[in-house]
Amino acid sequence: MFADHRVDVVIPAHNEARLVGPTLRSIPSFVRAIHLVDDASDDETSSAALAVGDARLRVHRHRENLGVGAAILTGYRAAFGEGADHVVVMAGDGQMDPRDLPALLAPLMKGEADYAKGDRLSWPGAVNRMPMSRFLGNHALSALTRRATGVRVQDSQCGYTALARRASGVLLEHGFWARYGYPNDVIGRMALAGARVVDVPVRPVYAGEESGIGWRHALFVVPYVLGRVALRRLPRPVAKDAERACASA
Repeated sequence: MFADHRVDVVIPAHNEARLVGPTLRSIPSFVRAIHLVDDASDDETSSAALAVGDARLRVHRHRENLGVGAAILTGYRAAFGEGADHVVVMAGDGQMDPRDLPALLAPLMKGEADYAKGDRLSWPGAVNRMPMSRFLGNHALSALTRRATGVRVQDSQCGYTALARRASGVLLEHGFWARYGYPNDVIGRMALAGARVVDVPVRPVYAGEESGIGWRHALFVVPYVLGRVALRRLPRPVAKDAERACASA
């Protein structure tokens, strides 16, 4: 299945020295290159990654903390610049199960989609595997994302994704939201470009790792990002009027 496709993995990482080693060791052999983007960690994230000794690993380090979205964009540019056909994003804390990689890549390789999104909420028994606040919060944010983007995505906040080279220009040219909230902006960019976005059920993995996402992101950041996404979908004269109204408010 993978012989004719170069698959790279991008890992955005900030202060993941404890978990990045096991994450790297779990990545299957069909992945050609691993691009770890150390987003100005205060710990030994880069050293712990290099200590794994995986010849596929490339470490890219930001001099200052730019955000998880910016780290992913750095990884995309490196991976597609090296000739990747498909690029998968996996977190540095082991929250993405590598057993789901083939299923996530399948729609891209079959030409059925341009961007595949992991969907934890549709995994059997997800309600028992996820913290209830996450389960309910993701449902609510996904409903808002569907409304803002017009894409029938079920788990908008899942960062386990696969992007095909044929659609990579959408993100490489325009960029996307640099920090938490980036998944919603990416979905909006894809929708605006007419790219095909699909959901793929993936395992919810929660093993006591600390999340950097709090109530402030859910209540303020993501709705703000979705507001920007919705404005981009309006006809340009209307969108400009709306932007001016927001600026003067």
